[in-house]
Amino acid sequence: MQIGMIGLGRMGANMTTRLLRSGHACVVHGTHPEVVERLVAQGATGVASLTQQVKTLTQPRVLWLMVPAAAVDETLDKLVPLLDAGDIVIDGGNSWYRDDIRRATALRASGLHYVDVGTSGGVAGLARGYCLMIGGEVDVVQHLTPLFAALAPGAGSAPPTPGRKPDSGSADQGYLHCGPHGAGHFVKMVHNGIEYGVMAAYAEGLNILRHANIGKQTGAVDAETTPLREPEMYQFEMDLPEIAEVWRRGSVIGSWLLDLTASALAANPTLEGLQGRVSDSGEGRWTIQAAVDEGVPAPVLSAALYARFGSRGQADFANRVQSAMRHEFGGHVEKATDEPRPES
Repeated sequence: MQIGMIGLGRMGANMTTRLLRSGHACVVHGTHPEVVERLVAQGATGVASLTQQVKTLTQPRVLWLMVPAAAVDETLDKLVPLLDAGDIVIDGGNSWYRDDIRRATALRASGLHYVDVGTSGGVAGLARGYCLMIGGEVDVVQHLTPLFAALAPGAGSAPPTPGRKPDSGSADQGYLHCGPHGAGHFVKMVHNGIEYGVMAAYAEGLNILRHANIGKQTGAVDAETTPLREPEMYQFEMDLPEIAEVWRRGSVIGSWLLDLTASALAANPTLEGLQGRVSDSGEGRWTIQAAVDEGVPAPVLSAALYARFGSRGQADFANRVQSAMRHEFGGHVEKATDEPRPES
């Protein structure tokens, strides 16, 4: 099957490679010539512009966008005038599902088809395959099935689920048509919200283990410091890389995220060089907004999102306000940052 790939970043380039390996014809366009050249060496056709890409593809054309959510509309503004009725545009990035609904309606007026594909797999997707969550018209999604099957991990990537009927659908292959326009990115949105919560749980648990030797340290004795009542209960020197490793085997909290955590700790046990500023690209926020709209409680996912805000210094002023209030009502003098830290 022929496909045009727009956006050759960390995921787009690897997805193209995976499609090429499955025999699909890929016409690629990106902002980094060296990446285009690498893909051409693998069998892709490289083009220098969207106009050339559209002219190279045969009708009905299939174009897959792997660009940041903020760049999708700008890309569509340039792309849509070049297309013909019946062509298909796929957004495989992390767009807001409401934008998908709007875009699908706008493209339909031009006779174009729009498909939203929430794509999970990261940089490991080339080898592992990509989990694909798809929204769009049934017949269009069916037409694109060879592409989804090539990108997805396949049934052998996980043991069969006990009790699941063999003919239940394509989910065991690693791709699923979730519903109409927007449904794919809605499912991916919640997927990423859950990801925030799971990551935060691992991080907080490992942080508790890291500080389990606090009883060996000398704490300040003053009115501003909560005393550690039983220091003898916190005399542990925990080996975090080995703890993460043992959790990977037989534990109910085992997961690919834990595998990645163990790998990171094995390479850098104290995580030197990382500042701890955790970004969010939108999906966690949108998940919480959906929970509010639906009246559904999501305290864990909300806390994980707010923790990311705090990691980037967005809580600094609020903390200064609290410090100012303590000084006003009790004359409390703000302490310097001299809390004891675990040994590396």
